[in-house]
Amino acid sequence: MNKISIWIWYGLLICLAMGVMILTLQPELNLADRYFEDFTLYAVLIVLFISLFCEYIDSTLGMGYGTTLTPLLIIAGFSPLDIVPAILLSEFIAGILAAIMHHQYGNVSFVSGSRAVKVASVLAACSIVGTVVAVFLAVNIPIWLLKTYIGVLILSMGILILAYRGRNLNFSWQRITGIGILASFNKGISGGGYGPVVTSGQILSGLNEKNAVGITSLAEGVTCAVGLVLYVILKGGLEWRLALPLAVGAIFSVPFAAWTVKAMPSLLIKNSIGYFTCFLGFLTLLKILL
Repeated sequence: MNKISIWIWYGLLICLAMGVMILTLQPELNLADRYFEDFTLYAVLIVLFISLFCEYIDSTLGMGYGTTLTPLLIIAGFSPLDIVPAILLSEFIAGILAAIMHHQYGNVSFVSGSRAVKVASVLAACSIVGTVVAVFLAVNIPIWLLKTYIGVLILSMGILILAYRGRNLNFSWQRITGIGILASFNKGISGGGYGPVVTSGQILSGLNEKNAVGITSLAEGVTCAVGLVLYVILKGGLEWRLALPLAVGAIFSVPFAAWTVKAMPSLLIKNSIGYFTCFLGFLTLLKILL
């Protein structure tokens, strides 16, 4: 990957960071009503492009889609009851496709019996345990305490990645299982915090950073499928005017993301994951103070 491509990559991360920072500080906008009333091609393309950009970052770093897209749509005035299942649908499709593309590009091997398949299976299975525990605790824990917990956890994992980036860690199934339960607990109790914890946790468990990104795509895709089915059963359907543009944008981003992971140096990916994880943790804590 040449220096120009690396600087373009850093430019994209800076743009995303600035966008998330603006969303954190910006008062709520009211664009959803106009979107559903007019439903113009221009408005649909904007939603599609935003989804494409967020999913590109997510499929490249293993995090960032729901973390950035959900607050953006809420600030724009969309209802969480429309946002959540739409994002679950797009993450399910894009996650599975991203896993396939990462496999084809050689970023990870999902052949039958491989360690990557076993890790993804453990992470997906742990999502059931973590979600059940989260539901029981969510009704009794103050929301500020939950947000503080998530922020401190993500920030700490980012710092650990940067602190251990020059060391070779031995693989550990115990750490993988713990990370899977912890990440799904975060997902069930707060709706976010899955990608940053799973991706950074795999690296801290001894997995290669490119493998970690591909495995996260598959595990989160399966997790989103379970959540989507339950949500559709309880809610009775999707807001397709929002769900389809999000899904299409996410799908278009996948080949570019898989190629980026293949072309990027491993150390650059690890540094990017570490710094971006720290940034997301910092923003989570910042929101508590606003």
